[in-house]
Amino acid sequence: MKKEIHPDYHTIKVQLTDGTVFETRSTYGKEGDVLKLDIDPTSHPAWTGEASKILDSDGQVAKFQKKFQNLGFKK
Repeated sequence: MKKEIHPDYHTIKVQLTDGTVFETRSTYGKEGDVLKLDIDPTSHPAWTGEASKILDSDGQVAKFQKKFQNLGFKK
């Protein structure tokens, strides 16, 4: 390995969405930093098997439903 070209590899803590924390080695941040995850295997539908939820950002879903309400789609 060439010297001085690789990022620093150090220990960090990873915090899952349920609050559990584990230590791992990474190039993220600095030694001892905490990486807080928004999505992880305990909360993501791909791993949990739950139905996906529609997030309505800026009323886009409501706008869509209002625009196409007369087409006979079931909710």
